[in-house]
Amino acid sequence: MQLRSTITCPRCGHTQSEAMPTDACQIVYDCTLCGATLRPKSGDCCVFCSYGTVPCPPVQETGRACCVTAE
Repeated sequence: MQLRSTITCPRCGHTQSEAMPTDACQIVYDCTLCGATLRPKSGDCCVFCSYGTVPCPPVQETGRACCVTAE
């Protein structure tokens, strides 16, 4: 299982390697360059599944999202 993913900001294109939590989904991420607040795309459980090079650990393990994002 991979525990790091590179997030690409859709606003400015900046990439940043980040450690993924293994016990929860990360539903908010602030771009370190432009400050844009990223949230999961519809149907994705977290920002890593939407903008990362590697999906979150639960998706890697099961092949499907097991987290529910808070609205």
